[in-house]
Amino acid sequence: MTTTERRRAAAVRVREAEEVVTRLREGFAGVGIVLPSLRIDPVSFAGEEPAGLVDLGRCNLDTAARLTQVLEAERAGHDR
Repeated sequence: MTTTERRRAAAVRVREAEEVVTRLREGFAGVGIVLPSLRIDPVSFAGEEPAGLVDLGRCNLDTAARLTQVLEAERAGHDR
C-alpha cells in the first residue's frame, strides 16, 4: 500500500471513528449520561496500522453509577 493510500485509509477510519463517537454521545445522552471526555484517541491513528480507538474517558462517580443502572436495566430486559 502506498503512503497516499495509507493516508486515505486512515482518513476514512478517522471519519468512521468520529461518527461512532457522535452516535455514542447521542445514545448516552438519550439515557441521561454525559461522558465529557468521550473522543477518538488521535494517537491510535498514528503509524503504519492505525488501530482507531475510541476513548470513553473519565467520569465522576454519579455518572458511573447512572451508567451501571442503564446497563443493568438493559440486561434485565434481555433476561426476560
